[in-house]
Amino acid sequence: MNSSDVLNDLRRRFPNEPEYLQAVEEVLTTIEDAYNEHPEFERYNLIERLCIPDRIFSFRVSWVDDKGRVQNNMGYRVQHNNAIGPYKGGIRFHSSVNLSILKFLAFEQTFKNSLTTLAMGGGKGGSDFNPKGKSDMEIMRFCQAFVAELWRHIGPDTDVPAGDIGVGGREVGYMFGMYKKMAREHTGTFTGKGIEFGGSLVRPEATGYGNVYFLLNMLATRGIDIKGKKVAISGSGNVATYTADKLLQLGAKVVTMSDSNGTIYVPDGLTREQLDYIFKLKNIYRGRIREFAEEYGCEYFEGGRPWGVKCDIAMPSATQNELDGDDARTLLANGCIAVSEGANMPSTPEAVHEFINAKILYAPGKAANAGGVSVSGLEMAQNAQMLSWSAEEVDKKLKDIMANIHAQCLRYGKQEDGYVNYVKGANVAGFMKVANAMMAQGIL
Repeated sequence: MNSSDVLNDLRRRFPNEPEYLQAVEEVLTTIEDAYNEHPEFERYNLIERLCIPDRIFSFRVSWVDDKGRVQNNMGYRVQHNNAIGPYKGGIRFHSSVNLSILKFLAFEQTFKNSLTTLAMGGGKGGSDFNPKGKSDMEIMRFCQAFVAELWRHIGPDTDVPAGDIGVGGREVGYMFGMYKKMAREHTGTFTGKGIEFGGSLVRPEATGYGNVYFLLNMLATRGIDIKGKKVAISGSGNVATYTADKLLQLGAKVVTMSDSNGTIYVPDGLTREQLDYIFKLKNIYRGRIREFAEEYGCEYFEGGRPWGVKCDIAMPSATQNELDGDDARTLLANGCIAVSEGANMPSTPEAVHEFINAKILYAPGKAANAGGVSVSGLEMAQNAQMLSWSAEEVDKKLKDIMANIHAQCLRYGKQEDGYVNYVKGANVAGFMKVANAMMAQGIL
């Protein structure tokens, strides 16, 4: 394989999909050597088959708002690869959703799920519907209309959606309810469900907690203690708040959180009371992070991101490409020693280059934020057995999975000088499992 030739062909075929092409380039350039050690892969044209999704569903979603007006949105489901298990990946509701973003997310999900060692393929879906400012009834009607089309293409052994940006427990509940009605079955077709109807304990916390567990494994390779370290977090949704929750438990200092309007800065670190306020602000009142600054009188950067403050560790946990090359250079100049990604592809290629060139600890999202889908896989296992595990059991399994992912990154990413390139390690480890499964199953 010549990665440049493959990429040029994909650029020709999909010229208006920058996020998808970015994700593919990042993987192909790191797995090229490993791929070329297996000439049988090239004979089966495996790389092209792996880059292009198995299938994509797109459809109109028509729903009625509270004023009786008919609204129309686009809905999508990208089923990327099911070589190692049923398609698995979240549903995203956000005005920015388009096919490029969902193809990039499904592509990344394939390797992320492979790293977990659980039997899950990769998929992703969503809509350009924005739940912000909508009433519960409007969100319910939209979710029901969305699933009225999607239900034909999903199932517990076919494709198992979950939540993502704009889709939490409320939205999953509405979608699962409609699926159950349409399919006339009560199975584990969605994950992230309520505890009362098949959900798993620790699922809300899983992505944030898992990111911290991966960070701890990285820090241990250099004998660094998390206690007292200043951590800059972006976002204030599910991933960011539970990342902060676990960091506070471990004695770290969370100095920033943010939303799409701006960033709060607390130099001495959030207190437990302040973090509880953010939980309520975001999950109950659905307010803006600016209101926290008004309540506690802390510094607030209108329209700003967290990466300009002094910190030891950065944990981008909001959205793709939120941390660019200038941000990376600022973080490094301010003494940042580790970056662990809670979001999917939050660092631009230039930023990633800066981190790796500086040889700091840098964990890509497909490794560090795999905790969420890992516990989704555990939820699927509990559903299949009609069991419910304790929070302690699930948390222990999550820690073990994140430690295993870290070990795979070490195996494939350790360089001659001892530096661990976690990007290469995660990509090669995830790729080899999927590639070998595809080879064993023939040309499909």
